Parts: sequence; structure tokens; C-alpha cells
Amino acid sequence: MQSGMTPKSDEFEIFLIVPPGLETALCDEARACGFKKPAIADGGVTVKGGWPDVWRANLELRGASRVIARVASFRASHLSELDKRARKVEWSSVLRRDRPFRVEASCKKSKIYHSGAAEQRIERAIREELGAPLDADAEVCVRARIENDVCTIGIDTSGDLLHKRGHKQAVNKAPMRETLAALFLRMSGYSGNEPVLDPMCGSGTFVIEAAEIAAGLKPGRARNFAFEQLASFDPAAWAQLLNSGNTRKPDVRFHGSDRDAGAIAMSRANAARAGVTDFTDSEQRAISDLAPPEGPPGLVIVNPPYGDRIGDKKQLGSLYRALGHTLQTRFGGWRVGLITNETSLASATGLPFVAAKGPVSHGGLRVTLHLTKPLKI
Repeated sequence: MQSGMTPKSDEFEIFLIVPPGLETALCDEARACGFKKPAIADGGVTVKGGWPDVWRANLELRGASRVIARVASFRASHLSELDKRARKVEWSSVLRRDRPFRVEASCKKSKIYHSGAAEQRIERAIREELGAPLDADAEVCVRARIENDVCTIGIDTSGDLLHKRGHKQAVNKAPMRETLAALFLRMSGYSGNEPVLDPMCGSGTFVIEAAEIAAGLKPGRARNFAFEQLASFDPAAWAQLLNSGNTRKPDVRFHGSDRDAGAIAMSRANAARAGVTDFTDSEQRAISDLAPPEGPPGLVIVNPPYGDRIGDKKQLGSLYRALGHTLQTRFGGWRVGLITNETSLASATGLPFVAAKGPVSHGGLRVTLHLTKPLKI
């Protein structure tokens, strides 16, 4: 793409940010959701589309952290050239002159190496050519990536990170982000047609994500996005997209348990805000009291404590052994997905893991998803 802003009706590249190690899972999700030409890229996944596709990606994709609309690209090997090219971008087709903006720039393998100077040149170009006010705290962020002397202009259309669905107001220690939980569910083979149980549910992230997937509830339905502040935004088309699709009451239920009463209270409150109370349940229960719920077998997915996250690693072996024993002796026909940063802790369960997916970043740690086939008693 050469200098100049992409018109509203044209297709451009949309960049979906995801933590390293999860690119394949997000690419699979984008393909399943019908986005055009999904491809794994450095730091995420690219798709092709127009502004309605940008809105839909924010609204419907469960695994993306942010959605960046790449609206212009040009060569710039020195700051004066960056200034000149940035002024030729048709900012008025995307940004509004009455809404504040900010700029973030990064430089890699380029003659322009000072990101702060690059930001200042682009900020000045937008202020002088468009007239929009600059604000360091603005929700609208213009992201400039200068690599190999090519400047790519992207608009962060999400605002807050997309794991902030709007319903999880109560959290416990080391919560799992919703985006990460959704991709772990996908990597576990979950598609919404089987029950899910999390025996250490905390604030209920896995249970709520699984229930929303089964019910056809859009993850971004209860929040606002930065793209609503752009000139390219069409409120009527957005309202139609927001109200499109079919929701349903699942045929199966989704179960969470935890030994901590406070966690159960948080899980129930979050499920109520998400609108999934009718087909989820959360019970205070120790691992030793765990039993399979009535109905068909499904997926047990669990993110237990691990030493660098919660608790003393040396004292966790007994917990993992107890979890493995309970699942091995009572949960015939159920698959298990277990997340941990220590292979030795996964091994302590004695479960017959057949696959390990990862590692991926979670809270500054590198964690792996360990998977079994249906258990045999």
C-alpha cells in the first residue's frame, strides 16, 4: 500500500494481536468466523476486510487481544520524509477532528531509529493537517511501525484490551484472561456442544467462556470500542451487527467448583452479569469431593496453582496427585486439559497426557496446556 489512506469501502489489512504461541489457534478462530485470508504473522494474525470487518473482529473474536486497522503504508528513511508522507495520509477519512488522539511509534532495522521523534512528526502532521487535538490519554491511538524503512500506520480500534468483556468485575489471585481461556478451550477441542467442568474455577473464567460459546453470545456485546470514536464509524450499521446472529440455550450445562467460598461468590456474580446463570453452576467443593455431573461426559479444564504463581511449588505435588486420582477414578469418558508452567506438576497427576500445546505467556510465566484423550476407568 502506498502513501494515502484507504477509502472506507476498500479492503485493507487487519492485524489481530495475540500472545506468542497462540497465533495458530487465533488463525483457526478467524477462519472459522469467516474472515478473509487469515494468515499467521509476527505477533498475531492478519486478515483482509473493510471497516465492518474491523467492528466484527472486535465484537466476535474471542482470542484476539487487540484489532489494528492498517490503513496506510509508505517508505520513510529519514524524519523529513516521514513528515512529508504522513501529511499526505487522508486522516479525515478515519479520524475525527473533534476527537482527541495519541500516537505510539516503534522503530526496527530502520534509519529512523528514535521512536519519540517519529511520534512527534506524525502527531504534528495530524494536528496541522486535520486539526484534531492531541491527548496523551486519548482512547484513539495511531500506531506507527517503522521497520526496514517502511512505515505502517495502524489504528488501534479496540481501546481497552479485548479480554475486558465487561462482566468480570470480581477476580481472585492470578486470574486467567478471557481471551487466553477462550483459545485454551479451542485448543482443547471444545466447540460448544459438550459440558465443561472447572474444578478450580476461581472467578469462573473458563465456565463463563464455555457457556457463552455454547449460547452463541458475542464476547464484545457489553462494552465500548475505540472505533466508535472514528470518522469511519457507522452507528446504524454497528447497531445492526450488534443485534445480528442467534443466541440459544445450550443443551448441556457448565460447572465450576472451588474450595474457596469467596471464589464461588465471585464466579456466580460474574456469571450473572454475563447472562449465563441459567446454564451454569458453581459449588464450593474440595477436589476430594469432586464428582462428575449428570449427563454426558465432556471436558474438564483446570488452571491449578503453580509455584511461581500461587503457593509453594514443593507443596503442590500432593494437590496435583489428588486431582489426578479423582479424575482417573471418577471421570471416565471425560477429556482433561490442564494448564501449568511445570511439566513435573503435570506428571504428578498421573494422567495419560497425549499432547502438550505451548508454551504461551500467562501473567509473565510460560505455561503449557496438557491434554488427554477420554479417560478410561
